[in-house]
Amino acid sequence: MNTTRNLRHTLVAATLLVVGGAHAENFNQAVYKGAKDDVKATYKVDRERCNGLSGNAKDICVESAKGQEKVALAMLEFNYTGNAKDEAKVYEAQYEANYDVAKEKCDDLGGKEKDVCVQAAKTERDNAKADLKLAKTVSSAADTAVAEKMKADYKLAREKCETLAGNAKDVCVASAKARYNERW
Repeated sequence: MNTTRNLRHTLVAATLLVVGGAHAENFNQAVYKGAKDDVKATYKVDRERCNGLSGNAKDICVESAKGQEKVALAMLEFNYTGNAKDEAKVYEAQYEANYDVAKEKCDDLGGKEKDVCVQAAKTERDNAKADLKLAKTVSSAADTAVAEKMKADYKLAREKCETLAGNAKDVCVASAKARYNERW
């Protein structure tokens, strides 16, 4: 089950990173500030609920509230900027929050069981980090490949323009530059 979930998370992360900021809302400053204040207020309410608990249950509740706040703030930042770096921070906040809660849950165990639980939490976090790094690499490689393909396509289109003369040639070259995002 964990393997299937990890694979699903990897595919989702890779897909979202490849498309970059296509899903960002790009809030304006006023909406961003209001939403940030709302996230912080929600954290305070969630944190207050934890006060009714005791022992490790309270610690788990607190870590969960902190994690939800971190993820929400990271998502808000991504929705505000729309850039891939902030999108990656969302995934980082998610796996770090999951790790902190999982590690806290391990405190209910003792001895070797606790050691195994903590190691499992670390492994899950490290796998998520590696998945994010892989997704970034795949995205970067895809961007490079697309750029190289566009450059080759531009050269071919430009070569075809060489068979023309005068205004027709100028129109052809300008059109090729526009289609293949060339600036030179």
